[in-house]
This record gives sequence, C-alpha cells and structure tokens, in this order.
Amino acid sequence: MVDDQAKAYAEALFAVTRVEGNHERVEDELFRFARALEASDELQAALADPLTPASRRQQIVEDLLGSAADGTTVGIVSLLVGTGRSKDIPQIVDAFVERAARQSGRRVATVRSAVELTPDQQQRLAAALRQSVGHDVTVKVIVDPSVLGGIVTEIGDTVIDGTVRRRLQLLRDAF
Repeated sequence: MVDDQAKAYAEALFAVTRVEGNHERVEDELFRFARALEASDELQAALADPLTPASRRQQIVEDLLGSAADGTTVGIVSLLVGTGRSKDIPQIVDAFVERAARQSGRRVATVRSAVELTPDQQQRLAAALRQSVGHDVTVKVIVDPSVLGGIVTEIGDTVIDGTVRRRLQLLRDAF
C-alpha cells in the first residue's frame, strides 16, 4: 500500500516530467532504477547511510546514472536521496507509474522474466493482457534470474504465473 507522502511525491514527479516533456523516458528509467535499488542491499545501504553526507550520496547517484540517464531522472533520484527518501524510492516510483497509467487510461503490468523481453514480445504481451483485462496495459519488465523460464505477470492484485517452475508444480500435484 502506498502512503500519502509517496503519493504526493509521485504527483510532483508526474507534474515535473509532463512539463519537461520527457515523461516516458524518465518513467522507464525511474522504474529500472527502483528495481535495481530493491535488488541491491549494498546500494540501499550506501544511499540511506545517515553518516554519509547527502552530497556524497548524491554523487553516488550521479556516478551510477551519469550520462546514460536523462538529466531529469538523475535530478529526481538525487533529490530523493538528498532529502533522505532513498528507502522510499521504489514506493514513490510505483505510485508515479500508477499515476501515469491512470492518466492515460491504462493499467500497469509488472512482468518478471529471466531475460529482457524484446519490444515485439512486450507489445504482444500487452495486446494479450489487454484482451484479458479489458484495458490498455503498460508492460514494465523486471529481469529476475530466479525465474527459470516463462514469466510472472502482476496487474494490481492479480498474479498470472506462467513460469516453468509453476507448470512443473502443477504436473507434480496432478500426479
């Protein structure tokens, strides 16, 4: 559940990216950064360490994202880290992504896969999900090596587990 502060930050981020005109790129970069942050205990500790000066934590962000990310993305993450909100970045970004999806009349599907999906695969998946849920769907892919094959898709509270592990479990249960 997203708290009110995270929603407020998400609204502010939404307004900034709309004004800057780079909303889709920044949304994708923030989503990827939030997932990388969740996956790395070392990065979480470095960005949340109260003994490290804010300027040093912000420099870590700038070194990580550098010229590979949009300046707006770097600025947003740097601001959140500098104000001591690094632990809240995943929640803020998720609220931001949901806000953007609502604005465009879409739902967000978070897809876990062992490998990156091609744009064509993402489009086909979005089309299939649109048929299933009755809304346009924005697909956000998380590369998760623990998914041995197939994908796990979450849309709101609905989880569709199409992994090889799940299929094997169903077969085992059937026997």
